[in-house]
Amino acid sequence: MSKNNPHPRWDLTNVYPGLDSPEFKNAKKDFIKLVAGLEKFIADEDIDPSQKPSESDPIKLAEIIGGFIKRVNAAYNPAYTLRAYIRSFTSTDSYNNEAQKAMSEWQQLFVRLKQQRDVIFRGWVGKLGEMLPHILEHSETAKAHAFYLAESVEQSKYLMSPAEEELAGELSLSGIRAWENLQRIITTQINWNIEDEEGKTKKLPITAILNLRSHASETMRKRGYEAEMQAWKSVENQLAACLNGVKGSQSTLNNRRGREDCLHFSIDLARVDRATLEAMLHAMKNSFPMFRKYFKAKAKRLGKKSLPWWEVFAPLGKTDRTYSYTEAQEFVLDNFATFSQEMADFAKRSFEKNWIDVGPRDGKRAGAFCMYVPSVEESRIMMNYDGSLDGIFTLAHELGHAYHNDCRVGKTMLQRDTPMTLAETASVMCETIVTRAAIEESGSPEEELAILETSLIGDAQVVVDIYSRYLFEKEVFERRAKADLSADEFCAIMEWAQKETYGDGLDEDYLHKYMWTWKPHYYIPGLPFYNYPYAFGLLFSTGLYAIYQERGDAFIPEYKDLLASTGLGTAADLASRFNIDLRSPDFWESSLNVIGEKIDRYVAL
Repeated sequence: MSKNNPHPRWDLTNVYPGLDSPEFKNAKKDFIKLVAGLEKFIADEDIDPSQKPSESDPIKLAEIIGGFIKRVNAAYNPAYTLRAYIRSFTSTDSYNNEAQKAMSEWQQLFVRLKQQRDVIFRGWVGKLGEMLPHILEHSETAKAHAFYLAESVEQSKYLMSPAEEELAGELSLSGIRAWENLQRIITTQINWNIEDEEGKTKKLPITAILNLRSHASETMRKRGYEAEMQAWKSVENQLAACLNGVKGSQSTLNNRRGREDCLHFSIDLARVDRATLEAMLHAMKNSFPMFRKYFKAKAKRLGKKSLPWWEVFAPLGKTDRTYSYTEAQEFVLDNFATFSQEMADFAKRSFEKNWIDVGPRDGKRAGAFCMYVPSVEESRIMMNYDGSLDGIFTLAHELGHAYHNDCRVGKTMLQRDTPMTLAETASVMCETIVTRAAIEESGSPEEELAILETSLIGDAQVVVDIYSRYLFEKEVFERRAKADLSADEFCAIMEWAQKETYGDGLDEDYLHKYMWTWKPHYYIPGLPFYNYPYAFGLLFSTGLYAIYQERGDAFIPEYKDLLASTGLGTAADLASRFNIDLRSPDFWESSLNVIGEKIDRYVAL
């Protein structure tokens, strides 16, 4: 573990030695050859989405489909390895022009690969219709990818013509992806002056200012909030242009592809149906009074009638404790072991091999994420650790994603393709394990209060704030279909969404109207509504944890099998393994009731 370096950086030297290394350059050449080879296979086998397959023999069709799947899997391995490696630079150093160029080159290649898989093959296989089940009988490769093929047939209904899809893919590099890149560059290169506790003015990267939201001192929390508002104000028009570009492009493509509305693509991508989403959202909305009770109790503890935004993340209870990164590692390992020694051993390996880029710095993006590196069957985690208990929970969360990746070792790239909803299952489960263990081990009411506070801050963000982000994005999509929106309009919509969800739990004079500027989720081209999947992950994992509490160790093998299978079925089908009905509000309400018990305990302390 990292005992000498307080904030180690991730190590990817076992992937490639450097961006200018022969190994990296040769990997790019190999990727180019695989993409070209797939294009040749498509031409040779007459895979044409504009007409019905010329071949009618199911044996020959099975051979073509199996051949395509093998070649796609082979191409996606270096594709995602290269992306992860390049992203290790672009996400932690937005000043690295060499990495920015490498990412641009990669994107152009990947557009070609996506065109082959998601347009040409998808359109062609969609025309096989009722023949597909018979075809699968003649190919083990095709049969092993039956879910992918069935999903491809369904999604083929929402394709433009091949020429239009090709043009859309090429234009995305200078359009929607360019807006995404601009948002990332702007938001990672902001440094702003702030007065420290000693009265000295310092210039800090915006990621460090964001971390002040959980500072022990209210003075510093408020200064951080004020500095943040000023910083985002200085770039609001540029970021409004970025968001207009992204949402405008998404709306146009949705319309041209025949999508029902702005949610349609997101729901399909999440592998849920509207009944499931509506049941979950209904339960979340009904829980707002419960969360407002928590907000008011917290405000009362802070001597306030309602919470200004800078107090939303304020630590309470035993606030004088900070955790070194070494202590954070030990905390996670000890508590993972209470669930599964195998999972604890996996986390230890990730620490020892420096898979994690830990601390904030100039040029590094905010937040945290985990990425899979196929060629070495490993993951890498980026975070902005600040020494807080919440930082430990974030570490556990991202390690959950990495463990999920590890459970899928041996699956092909197409079989690993997991929807956003189920992608949060393992991460939230790991966070839950650490949180619950921490509460149980608390040595005093003050310590229990501090842990409950940290846990409820996270729960409130995933239920209440996520719902506000859902409302914001839905409203933005509807208005953007008519015209561009100004920065003031984006701010007004964000404040409206926060009032609808937080209600009188927050001080309406001090909301966070600029939340839309720095949350990267709004700007990801292929992931509209990347908000409600977090709520799905929290509540689904809470329900699974309840089953674990009932069954103990007998639950673990089935849970691992679920994680290994998240790319092989819909959310409802996989949940049914545990007799969970996702379309029933009762399931979601039962998970929210678990959070309600924590709120009751918090209020009682």
